[in-house]
Amino acid sequence: MNNKQLKFVLLAFVLVFTLRASAQDGIPADWKVGSQAYTFRLFSLEEALEKLNSIGVKYVELYPGQKITKAGEATTHFSASASDRETIKNLLKKYDVEAVAYGVASPSDEEWPALFAFAKEMGIGIITTEPRPNQYDLIEKLCEQHQIRIALHNHPLPSMYWHPEVPLRLLENRSPLMGVCADIGHWLRSGLDPVECLQKLEGRIISLHMKDLDKRGVRNAHDVPWGTGNCNVAGVLHELHRQGFKGVFSAEYEHNWENNLPEVKESMDYFKRVAKQFQ
Repeated sequence: MNNKQLKFVLLAFVLVFTLRASAQDGIPADWKVGSQAYTFRLFSLEEALEKLNSIGVKYVELYPGQKITKAGEATTHFSASASDRETIKNLLKKYDVEAVAYGVASPSDEEWPALFAFAKEMGIGIITTEPRPNQYDLIEKLCEQHQIRIALHNHPLPSMYWHPEVPLRLLENRSPLMGVCADIGHWLRSGLDPVECLQKLEGRIISLHMKDLDKRGVRNAHDVPWGTGNCNVAGVLHELHRQGFKGVFSAEYEHNWENNLPEVKESMDYFKRVAKQFQ
């Protein structure tokens, strides 16, 4: 390799490093800030990853049922064939995005082992779920076997998990691998204060579905860029920093479905501005 070629390689390395650094600039090292693929449910996983890569997002939470490629019909369901799983892995590698979580998935007793096996193969460390209470013994055993965490997700009223006291009660004396995926927008839809809910769940929070909504206590409230709505996103981040939270944030932007990438980027930028206060 001559000097000119070496100079080009070094310049390319510096450029890649700079882009990576800027994507996580100002974010605490123990926080992984990504997106729920459901944000782009009108598109394939391939297109969703392309979008995330374009704004420097490095983490994704997959969900069951999204088409894998633009042209194909196969989906990201945990029953995907070996060939389709390889396609998913190759797309993640191509767009330099890591799959850190999967859900919301709440299978039957017979399907739980297959779900954990899928997560293990894909290198996914968190399964987001709303299981039946009589499945907890089975799930706990699988968590310990695979060293994969489950995170109980809350939909709004009348969902079973709508109030933080419910998962707290169900998780009592359970494995530390079992915790909560806090959907702060759904708490707001149920008339709850997200910061107060996080305080109740301290020590059990594994991940978050991040939202900001235009209204409080209204089920049909819709997403707005973080920091412009009623979820008190800044307060949420300050509370998690106080708790010493280490985990995953998944942007789940459920509005303006056909073109919400600019609002996701605006939200990410706001997140970083707030998080810089913790340095």
